Formats: sequence, structure tokens, C-alpha cells
Amino acid sequence: MSVSAFAWRDRPVLVTGATGLVGGWLVRSLLNVEADVVCLVRDWVPQSELNRSQMVEKVKVVRGDVRDQRLLERALGEYEVDTVIHLAAQTIVPIANRNPVSTFDTNVAGTWALLEASRRTPTVKQIVIASSDKAYGEQTTLPYDEKMPLQGVHPYDVSKSAADLIAQSFASTFGLPVIVTRCGNFFGGGDLNWSRIVPGTIRSILRNSRPVIRSDGEYVRDYFYVEDGA
Repeated sequence: MSVSAFAWRDRPVLVTGATGLVGGWLVRSLLNVEADVVCLVRDWVPQSELNRSQMVEKVKVVRGDVRDQRLLERALGEYEVDTVIHLAAQTIVPIANRNPVSTFDTNVAGTWALLEASRRTPTVKQIVIASSDKAYGEQTTLPYDEKMPLQGVHPYDVSKSAADLIAQSFASTFGLPVIVTRCGNFFGGGDLNWSRIVPGTIRSILRNSRPVIRSDGEYVRDYFYVEDGA
């Protein structure tokens, strides 16, 4: 075991969004370095990587909603969590456009509830908040850099801008040890969101169907392999 891997051994880590694409692979990575993993799970997803690979049998599971601050404080305190990795979010852009309020509620209120619960828990030493490159909104200069303003316009983008700024506020005001990541589009095994171009195209080909053309080809997107991100 390497020095960096040894540092994670027996470390209590809370992962929100553990049944998601990134969450499942992150849990696998943490188990590989023998971390003590606690997963916050709202909905039971049998096809998720967490369940399909039976990793769920090797972690502690807390059933509940990321907006429930009291539940979060109980879980953080009871399991003496050292590290929080916040992935739970409503990430589907079309759903955000159809249901903006629930998207804001999950992505924004869920983030501040977790940050406040962490602030009230002495054992928490580090927090990772998963933001998105969508938090930058529409910029005239590309590529983005970290000094650019966060100015989302559409519901999903705004939810990530707001959550990102709230995390920075907790760090600046209370000295909370927060790191914010702003990744682009993930792809990889276990992606159950068929509206995404990679899994959607693969499924179409396997079904002998014509892949769906999603734009006029002018847009440029970056893709990040999920295991590298985890």
C-alpha cells in the first residue's frame, strides 16, 4: 500500500450521491484503500454500481435526504466522519428545466445543509464539494479558468453556481476546510442516464437503432473518464 493510500486506511468518509455514476466508482476507490465508507442514500437503485457490484455490503448505509440537516449531523457524529465528499445532486439538465424548484432545493439547500452539519461536527477535517463547469455559465472567453465569475443562467447552471458560492462562503467565513471541484462531463461504466450522449449512443447501437443527433455539431464538450475522476 502506497503512502497516499495508507493515509486513507480506516479513515471515516461520508459519500453523498453514492448510487450515482461518480459515487459508485468513488466508493470502489475508497474501499480499495481500506477507508471506512459511509454512504448517504436517498433512493435505492438496484442497477447502480454500488449495488450491482455488491459494494453496498462493505459500507455503512444511511438512508435519507441530503437536505435533512439533523440526519446529517447524526450520521457525521455517530460515525465520527473525518472526510465528506458531496456528490448528491440533481444533474440532468432537461429535468432541471422542467422542475427548477426541486433542482434548486436538492442542489442548493442540500449543499448548505451538509456544510452546516459539517461545521457543527468537530470530527470533520475536510470537505469536497462537487460543482460543475456549468457553474461558469456563458463566458465570452474560453477556456474557463478559476478566476472567472460564476454566472449560471439556466436552472441547473444556477444551482451549481449558487452551491459553489455557498461552499466558498462557508470556507471564507467559518474557516471550513472546503475544496470545490468543477468537472465537465463524465463517462464510463455504470452510467444509467440514457439521455447522455455516450450511454445513449452505445444503447442505440446495441439495439440496432440509429444514434440520436443532439446538436448541429458546433458545440464542443470535454469528457472525463469516471474512474479517473473518482
